Amino acid sequence: MKHLQIDPEMKALWQATRVGCFQYKVQVEKKNEEMWRYLKKDIFKKTKDAIFDFGVNEIPNIKESRQAYKAFGKDPSRYRVSSEALIRRIGQGKGLYEVNTVVDVNNLISIQSGFSVGSYDADKIGEELIFRVGRDKETYKGIGKDEIKIDGLPVLADADGAIGSSTSDSERAMITEEASEVLTLIYSFSDNQDLERAMEYRKEYLEKYAGAHDLRQWIV
Repeated sequence: MKHLQIDPEMKALWQATRVGCFQYKVQVEKKNEEMWRYLKKDIFKKTKDAIFDFGVNEIPNIKESRQAYKAFGKDPSRYRVSSEALIRRIGQGKGLYEVNTVVDVNNLISIQSGFSVGSYDADKIGEELIFRVGRDKETYKGIGKDEIKIDGLPVLADADGAIGSSTSDSERAMITEEASEVLTLIYSFSDNQDLERAMEYRKEYLEKYAGAHDLRQWIV
């Protein structure tokens, strides 16, 4: 099982930083039709209602994530937490990209909770991981993007360098249909019990929509 710690310097900047962790075996499929029916029938409507009630920037857990980004030295309007970017797409009527069963469940959880969610091919990352603030001039190649400047962003890294962030992940450990063991992380910057609730339905969704098994979960 992977070992994750949160950098004390990051905790000093934002005390509420926590990470919900899942490690599991899975056979990644292209699409789960049942999950997409649930998304379109139920979750999209609830998301649009939340936008109407709060405005995107004030949605619970997005609001706190934006505040954390400011504390880390990053402009949250220019470098958005991934949950905010997804919710904005729905509000604009653009819908979501279909990627695969693991990534699609990530997006479902992220929209429902307001937390950023990342999944990583466990075979392509080290055993010791750290969640920290990106360093000066640090970059990596984003998924479907060019080099991303990750200085000041919340970053997941191993001994070989940064793997992902709560804004956009790198190509190195991206989930493809070849992945057989996955580490999924829920990035929380909120001082509430929403992470615990998200952990509960994340487990349910992983097993129901992605076929996850041998699942272990913990919070750092």
